[in-house]
Amino acid sequence: MANKTRYNDEELEEFRVIINEKLRLARRDYEAMMRTLMNADGNDVDDTSPTYKVLEEGSATQSKELIQLANRQQKFITGLEAALVRIANKTYGIDRITGELIPKQRLMAVPHATLSVESKNARKR
Repeated sequence: MANKTRYNDEELEEFRVIINEKLRLARRDYEAMMRTLMNADGNDVDDTSPTYKVLEEGSATQSKELIQLANRQQKFITGLEAALVRIANKTYGIDRITGELIPKQRLMAVPHATLSVESKNARKR
């Protein structure tokens, strides 16, 4: 029996459903982060007494961390969107280095993966 070279349409549809759900949640979380960063929810410290201004330093650090989280979330969203393009092109789940199929278990855990664990580890060395 020849090695499987790509996931079949039924499997691709299964991955598409998983990715769309992860994408929906990721976008929701990203939007919440952005609202927090822009103080769109009205949680501003402008109207608090001077006693609480000491907390602004901690707030600045928290804002930097939130910006980093938002950037990571945006990168995750971009990765998921790219995975949907690969599904449409029927190239989803193919290791971009070896050309072999990425194991289904890995894609279930990391649906935007473009490398198998072996390829990823080999690249780090």
